Amino acid sequence: ELVGADVDNVRRGIGTDSRIGKRFLFPGIGYGGSCFPKDVQALDFTSDEFGYNFQILKSVMNVNEAQKVSIIGKVKKHFGDNLKGKKIGVWGLSFKPETDDVREAPALYVVDELLKAGAQVSAYDPEAMETFKIAVGDAKAKQINFVKNSKEAINGSDALVICTEWNEFRRPDFEEIKQLLNSPIIFDGRNLYDLDRIEESGITYYSVGRRNINV
Repeated sequence: ELVGADVDNVRRGIGTDSRIGKRFLFPGIGYGGSCFPKDVQALDFTSDEFGYNFQILKSVMNVNEAQKVSIIGKVKKHFGDNLKGKKIGVWGLSFKPETDDVREAPALYVVDELLKAGAQVSAYDPEAMETFKIAVGDAKAKQINFVKNSKEAINGSDALVICTEWNEFRRPDFEEIKQLLNSPIIFDGRNLYDLDRIEESGITYYSVGRRNINV
């Protein structure tokens, strides 16, 4: 992002190496789940026990954490570091699509930071809203407006934040999004949308590792 490169081009270039491939080279706001975070932490802990500084594992954990922080930074920067009273719609709460598992899900951090900053959060996930409520606890769950569908999450909101790449989020009606949002702004943590199409639609758009589109 700093040098103006496009992560999609970088991904395709790296993926041409048959030893690597491009199947799993997708940028985003971090991994989660019950296995990968735990396994990486366990390997790092074991290496520390034996006096070895496993720098690549530490870097993996640090970068994964930084990705979650980054999208919140973009939201705050856009709104002049003042989210108090802002209505933010969130699409996706599970750590990946096709599951209700929210363990270590980036959305846990994203929603928590939005609430801490004084934003009003309307959240939607096709499967994970009940497990998300359990994960955050009753007190915090009461601060979140859990809604029935993706349209309701953005209706009257000042921006949309996408945390999980559910298929139902991949082909939205951008004109309808513009009508539902108070201001047409999307923070896409999963790079779901084509930049040219977004630009044509007249939506301000922030993604991961690509140029911003400011309308």
